[in-house]
Amino acid sequence: MKFGFSANAFREYDWKETIEIVADAGYDGIELLFDRPHLYPHDVDDGTVADVRDALDEHGLAISNCNAFMLTAIEGFHHPSYIEPDPEYRQERIDYTKAALRTAAALDHDYISIEPGGPTPEEKSREWALETFAESLEEVLPVAEDVDVDLHVEPEPDLLIETSTEFREFADRIDHPRIRCNFDAGHLFCVGEDPVEAFDALEPFVDHVHLEDIPEDRSHEHTQLGDGAMPIDKFLGALDDRDYEGFVTVELYPYEETAAETARDAMTYLEDGGWV
Repeated sequence: MKFGFSANAFREYDWKETIEIVADAGYDGIELLFDRPHLYPHDVDDGTVADVRDALDEHGLAISNCNAFMLTAIEGFHHPSYIEPDPEYRQERIDYTKAALRTAAALDHDYISIEPGGPTPEEKSREWALETFAESLEEVLPVAEDVDVDLHVEPEPDLLIETSTEFREFADRIDHPRIRCNFDAGHLFCVGEDPVEAFDALEPFVDHVHLEDIPEDRSHEHTQLGDGAMPIDKFLGALDDRDYEGFVTVELYPYEETAAETARDAMTYLEDGGWV
């Protein structure tokens, strides 16, 4: 089991500074942010790719994940989504995802994480949203196949796909080997699931894990490790028992004002627990 930290907490830093800070905090890897002010795919050229790879090599960091979920370069975390009623606006998310796949491939990484459809529009049915999400991904999947990069759909509270069951149902619906799961333990805890049971249900689809603590009321608020009610040690113990060898990336994006300190404190929690 390897540990990374997500660059999405470092929006007040550039990507070079972020790599240095995450490495100095003792992590094995970093989740790159495919959004401004970091590595928005439409802004990335061959020179940028070479610079990123050099910086990672210099600091001994691997890429734990390429985060293609957030899209503040256009509007926000969730919009434009794959299920926008306006097809032209929806196409912006589709085109962004295609570019993100190509950027991940240029960086020699095997997957990107994406939002699970998006917020279901009030005027649309769930069935319409599921079908539209599937159609959006069907447009993206030829690029995924061409560049040999997987799409990790990340269940999230209040979006189209929230639970492990909903992910399995959607994966069966689209039935494509490039569709995988970005397993966010805190998200599944928020919607009432036991993270260990959820991992066991989704393990065949999982190559990457997100970790954060969650408040006792299970509200969707990414909280510093040890400050909430998530059974973190039980969950990490279960991953260890199952010989999970992928990355566990700590994702604490609300902590922008204290990102460097937050990354160090999360590593201290992991060290004190004997996980690193």
